[in-house]
Amino acid sequence: MKMLQLVIAILLFSSACSEQGEMENPVPPTPQEIETGLSYLALGDSYTIGQNVTADQRWPVLLVKDLKSIGKAVKTPDIIATTGWTTGDLLNGVKSLPASKKYDMVSLLIGVNNQYQGRSLDQYRIEFRELLGKSVGFAGGNASKVFVLSTPDWGVTPYAGGSNTALIAQEIDRFNVVAKEECNKLNIRFIDITPTSRKALNDPTMVASDGLHFSGKMHQLWVDLAFPVAKTIL
Repeated sequence: MKMLQLVIAILLFSSACSEQGEMENPVPPTPQEIETGLSYLALGDSYTIGQNVTADQRWPVLLVKDLKSIGKAVKTPDIIATTGWTTGDLLNGVKSLPASKKYDMVSLLIGVNNQYQGRSLDQYRIEFRELLGKSVGFAGGNASKVFVLSTPDWGVTPYAGGSNTALIAQEIDRFNVVAKEECNKLNIRFIDITPTSRKALNDPTMVASDGLHFSGKMHQLWVDLAFPVAKTIL
């Protein structure tokens, strides 16, 4: 009986390993399935990954859609972004990309969690500057292929109810001043979407269902601001 149980256990383990192997090593795509075109890397936090919006409403995805509409053959964007990430977290996140990986365009939007967590402006400046350098590196050393979006103001969302929203706005503005200063040093284009984000104060359709993040409608407004820059890059 023990021998029978051992044989059954071995068979089950072998089957599990086989299934796991199939999951970890999928069949390589055929040449027809491999996406071709211009490459785009989007770096950021919850705003870039599109917290509480569908994947097709994320602003980097909407940007690619608009670029395709004018004949730009752009591949699905690579997105390295996670809700809650600070500049330090993003620096760790980009380690997943080999330094040799290059893109035709790179975007960066990061800072809201530095403000929310009470991180210092000095720390932000140091880490943001390093992220700009990483971004330029991923753009093949060409700063003209990189653009930055300012940090939106979450203080206009229902989640901020009861908070000192005036202070939140002031702090967001200070972080954006630092970001713009660092962009100017490298001749990287800085796109100010913060005033647009503040329109959500009087338009609940611009806020996602969680009452904190922004909706697809707002993401499209950000794209409208980024599009003129992106089309010149590609």
